[in-house]
Amino acid sequence: MNQLKLLTRQTFTVAMDLLFPPHCVSCERVGSLLCDRCIATMTPAPERVLPGLDGIRVQVNFEGAASAAIHALKYDRQPRLAEPLGNLLHQALQVANWPVDVVTAVPLAAGRLQERGYNQAALLGDCVARLNGWTFMGEAVTRLRETPSQVHLSAQERRENVAGAFGARSDLVAGKRVLVVDDVLTTGATLLACADALRAAGATCVYGAAVAGAVFHAEPV
Repeated sequence: MNQLKLLTRQTFTVAMDLLFPPHCVSCERVGSLLCDRCIATMTPAPERVLPGLDGIRVQVNFEGAASAAIHALKYDRQPRLAEPLGNLLHQALQVANWPVDVVTAVPLAAGRLQERGYNQAALLGDCVARLNGWTFMGEAVTRLRETPSQVHLSAQERRENVAGAFGARSDLVAGKRVLVVDDVLTTGATLLACADALRAAGATCVYGAAVAGAVFHAEPV
């Protein structure tokens, strides 16, 4: 039944692409939602270390084509972008070579999920799990309370904003090595809050991964 649904979806997608050829969200070149040329312009993200995680991988900097693609995935109702972006994240995880048992994603606030219709982090996590042959459990981490947007918050304010905001299901993660996926890594406060919940539920290792990392510019002297 699942194979039939997948085949039906793929057939529908091919038919729609023939009728309405996709355009690259970055350069508008016809042929794909995110073209190879724009992917080639993405700059590798620097190595990050987050105390509280057993490992963290970020593939590219959150700028240029990467920023355009993630923005379109989140705000322009382009869920199919999860596939090329998930492929980028898969490349980062191949380098890490972690022993993952379960993949989950940072849960979206209920209001945003209802408005958007999908959780972009869950789409990315599902893609990564499929590519690696891992098990995806989107319900492994849940939100216990709504949190205000973190866009204009400082690092300390972000940590306070998400402290205790998440819970995890021990029946799904106890004794497991868990990978938590998000779209963008800024300070890492959200991933660390998810990691706290997972460890409290019995996870033995918690890894984090994001497609893109925020670019921090030095203050002028």
